[in-house]
Amino acid sequence: MRIVFFGTPDFAVASLKAMIEDGRNVVAVVTAPDKPSGRGHKLQPSPVKQYAVSQGVPVLQPANLKEDGFVETLRSYQADVQIVVAFRMLPEVVWDMPPKGTFNVHASLLPEYRGAAPINWAIINGEQRTGVTTFKLQHAIDTGSILLQEAVEIGLNETVGELYERLMHKGAKLLLRSLDQLSTGDFQLKAQPQQISKHAPKIYKDDCRIDTSKTAKEVHDFIRGMSPFPGAFIEVEIDGGSAQRWKIIKTHAPAVKRVGTGLFRIDGKRLVLNASDAAIEVREIQVPGKPKMDALSFINGFKTQVLKAKEATHT
Repeated sequence: MRIVFFGTPDFAVASLKAMIEDGRNVVAVVTAPDKPSGRGHKLQPSPVKQYAVSQGVPVLQPANLKEDGFVETLRSYQADVQIVVAFRMLPEVVWDMPPKGTFNVHASLLPEYRGAAPINWAIINGEQRTGVTTFKLQHAIDTGSILLQEAVEIGLNETVGELYERLMHKGAKLLLRSLDQLSTGDFQLKAQPQQISKHAPKIYKDDCRIDTSKTAKEVHDFIRGMSPFPGAFIEVEIDGGSAQRWKIIKTHAPAVKRVGTGLFRIDGKRLVLNASDAAIEVREIQVPGKPKMDALSFINGFKTQVLKAKEATHT
């Protein structure tokens, strides 16, 4: 089959690499335009573009997916199927183009966790299981008929970064199996129910604030569901000074008994964060102007401030 691949970040590279290394006929790649990055604002190609160029695969970078010139160029590649991994929403003129359709690799067990951040929200919500799904695109986002699914267990202390890495490779393998079935025509599509209870909307900076009025388990799940990116934070004030945002990088379950009444407390050589019902051990933290550090380094450098730290007042 002739395949056109759509993708942008590292998560998509794994699927593209799996296809190329397996000898699949990837005739073109579509990815985001280069973006300015760093102090010099030098244009940087996406991870997918970098890999495609290294393999000699033609790359298209349309700003507008409906633009006539792009659509005609895409049509000229005569793809039998299109594959989408971590890319923006496609217009119908694009996803309906190939005779076998356009298929997406999504990092959840659809229909649950439709949306832009399925890995984050599965962990934030304390799920013990998630997975990857391949499905055929249709009008509404993440609602198309399912081709294949594979589940994975989520560890008690697993972060979104760690789960991201596992699902990235799991999705690449599932894609190869899906292409085998599409090639032979020996497959069945399963329609999704349209109503679901668990969504995965895009996460913004203000969504990353830790709420210590929740239980220790909920706080722990929230922090690991934001680690390492975009990063959960808590606002504290030191000795009556202005509020600072401290990033909590890693916590460790199970919960422990609350220590005192403040926000942070030192319990022997442990740093704990108090929640509504219990405390959660902090393993890694980052304060403004400092690199991330383990809890013991933090205690040694910030002991007096930690003991006086208070949660900032929010309006």
